[in-house]
Amino acid sequence: MAFGLTLISDCKPLADSAEFDQYKRKLLRSMRKRETLALISKRIDIYGLFFRSFGFECPLPEHLERTIHSGFPRYNLMVDAHFMAEMCAGILVAVTDYDRVDGALILDVAQEGEACAGMGGRQFITKEGEIVLRDEKEIICVLCQGADEKTKVKDDTHNVLFYSYAVPGIEAMYLEQGLSVAAQTMAQFAGGTIKGLEVFVKGSSTGVE
Repeated sequence: MAFGLTLISDCKPLADSAEFDQYKRKLLRSMRKRETLALISKRIDIYGLFFRSFGFECPLPEHLERTIHSGFPRYNLMVDAHFMAEMCAGILVAVTDYDRVDGALILDVAQEGEACAGMGGRQFITKEGEIVLRDEKEIICVLCQGADEKTKVKDDTHNVLFYSYAVPGIEAMYLEQGLSVAAQTMAQFAGGTIKGLEVFVKGSSTGVE
């Protein structure tokens, strides 16, 4: 299984919403092309099967259907970039405030019954063998359940980390494709600096300098 991440530093609030809307429409037209959409849908179906093997429903199919019919959602630039990365590549992406991460990141396999304080006050309890991302203090994301509250992006977030999980059947190249969309979006519209984009195919230790 592959894992990828990209850090964009010194990001600022969106300044030109009209230009950003035009950029989103261009990406949307590209992903809606018949052959492209068929491949995106296939990859999303693979994620769906993986999630169901742990007893969870993957959010990607619902996101894809909504995007096809209504376009990309609008929340804020960081979250929008995350959705565009997912939908343009057909992969699972998370976005986090890098400054709220405690130390190094480790991709790991959970034991039964580990806890994570999920976004929005949810409590995630892991199942044996679930894939999780930890910092040096705690779990910050459970692949099949969601990301934590601690590292959620906020209005004062300046250093933005996007990360992506592959599951069996998803090639690493698609993580790079999706994360590139997120990184380039933040560089272009938030004035951020792309500090690195890495995709790890083997090993558990990750890091961004």
